[in-house]
Amino acid sequence: MIKRICAPAGIALCLVLSIMGGNATAKGYENEKTVSDIQEIVENMTIDEKVGQMLMPDFRNWQKQGEKKATGFIEMNSEVASIIKKYHLGGVILFAENVVDTEQTVRLTDGLQMASPDLPLFITIDQEGGIVTRLQTGTNLPGNMALGAARQESYAYQSGEIIGKELSSLGINVNFGPSVDVNNNPGNPVIGVRSFSSDPDLVSKLGIQMIKGLQNQNMIATTKHFPGHGDTAVDSHYGLPLVSHDKERLRSIELLPFQRAIDAGVDMMMTAHVQFPAFDDTTYISKKDGQEIMVPATLSQKVITGLLREDMGFDGVVVTDALNMKAIADNFGQEEAVVLALKSGVDIALMPAQVNSLQMEKNIASVFNAVKASVASGEIPLNQVNQSVTRILELKVKRGILNPEDTPIDKKIETALQVVGNEDHLKNERKMAEDAITLLKNEHKTLPFKPKKNDKVLILAPFDDQVESMSRSISELADKKKIKKVQITGMSFSGKSFTDQVARLIDESDFVITGSYIVKNDPAVNDGVIDDSIQDSSKWATAFPRAVMNHAKKKDKEFVLMSLRNPYDVANFEEAKAILAVYGFKGYSNGRYRQPNIPAGISTIFGESRPKGTLPVDIPSVTKPSESLYKYGYGLDIKSGRPIKK
Repeated sequence: MIKRICAPAGIALCLVLSIMGGNATAKGYENEKTVSDIQEIVENMTIDEKVGQMLMPDFRNWQKQGEKKATGFIEMNSEVASIIKKYHLGGVILFAENVVDTEQTVRLTDGLQMASPDLPLFITIDQEGGIVTRLQTGTNLPGNMALGAARQESYAYQSGEIIGKELSSLGINVNFGPSVDVNNNPGNPVIGVRSFSSDPDLVSKLGIQMIKGLQNQNMIATTKHFPGHGDTAVDSHYGLPLVSHDKERLRSIELLPFQRAIDAGVDMMMTAHVQFPAFDDTTYISKKDGQEIMVPATLSQKVITGLLREDMGFDGVVVTDALNMKAIADNFGQEEAVVLALKSGVDIALMPAQVNSLQMEKNIASVFNAVKASVASGEIPLNQVNQSVTRILELKVKRGILNPEDTPIDKKIETALQVVGNEDHLKNERKMAEDAITLLKNEHKTLPFKPKKNDKVLILAPFDDQVESMSRSISELADKKKIKKVQITGMSFSGKSFTDQVARLIDESDFVITGSYIVKNDPAVNDGVIDDSIQDSSKWATAFPRAVMNHAKKKDKEFVLMSLRNPYDVANFEEAKAILAVYGFKGYSNGRYRQPNIPAGISTIFGESRPKGTLPVDIPSVTKPSESLYKYGYGLDIKSGRPIKK
């Protein structure tokens, strides 16, 4: 098939690309003719056009002229189109505010592409699966750590495939996933269940399969957060983390999944706003407080060009993590951060400036002009810019973005409605979630619960949507006659203290299910014992569920603790007779389950499914932090009570 691609305005050139088989595959773009033609396009582009390809803002919210405030940008308008055209933008990133409905999303992406007909856009999104998803009508999936617990490479591939199919049908062509961070720090506040495991080999195997699942759907996959955000104790959205390990340790653990992803042909790499002094200890003076700080990886030429490009051999597209995150925004000026990132060897600056109205256009204009000035002065070499733009255009050709199929919008919508969140995808995600459930304790065969008719089940979870997810899941089991009809009482406890009223609810119940959601363990430990006298509502995440556990035990109630997020929190509940980890905390809201994990956990509790998961991380003891309470690979068979062997 022959397609004619006209280069951008200002370039007196039309490129004829031969694309084999209708899809722009890697094989189709690698012929000499195509590569040389891309180089010719780049040589004839203006500096404005080149700089624009390297900038990727968000339009999460937009305030049109005459409107009082910015609201979710869900419908294309001439104001956003004018900014895309004026600055020759190479791409945009979408957020949940932008993708509220399947038909709406197709129309929005179609409108965005119409604003850049000569060089179509990268339209990107963070659809990792699990707790980081943006599509409000898509398949959410159990998430990476659940996949690590299931130990099935085929599930990782299926996850990538499902995400790839759904995003592609919506007109989105880049997924910022998977995360291949090795989560070897239980106190990590930002990665946690977004990681497959603390084992770099398992992270590598599952990460590669997810990449293949995505890219086999012609979806651009992005590994993140290079060189690794797993062993950090600070969230780079709010501060500047530091990883102090030496090069040998970093190469054997943190860098290993990235190297294997590179060897497997991943399309794109996202950088981390994290300091790695082993590779670059260059210092800057922070604009936040005047203190000396080390350059984060995103802005480091030694890391991006020296380590990633030269040492590890990555020749794909490098994109920054969002430059509005406080690790960057607080310590470097807006324009300086973008210039430093591009100077380091990054190809695309993500979210370089906030622009949610024409009045705020000055922000993107300031960044745009700063980059142009840096190129003009030689601070950013023109040859380096040309290399970045070449990589961007080559990837756009490879994934069929520069030669899109001329499909009518109604047909696109029809296809998307059949693909996004369809029954097969939901069935697959439920199976993955059920196989990931990890039973860590089941004394006296507490599980499965076997309620009699009209028995009372008490559900206590941190947030309302989690209570609703558990309640609905139990009711659905009863409706399907999998269990007897029961009476369900539910209560959320975020920000609350244990009271006599809660104690009475437990007293009146036959079964108690409590969800825990502890991002970072913070109990008061005295002489190796957790101090349960502390009932400060600010400590609700630990204090409340422990009080429930203790009271239920005192009253001899059937009690199970369900770890909803990072599995490390189970160490706070050693006294519980039954404990399981589900690796996902999103509940039921807006008419749908936001993750399959909680329903899968309920299915296990009542004996409808059999847990097959084993821990993908070590669980350290809270009272004896130097010791492991549950080791990597541990998980119980619910019938035999013996450890599962995989």
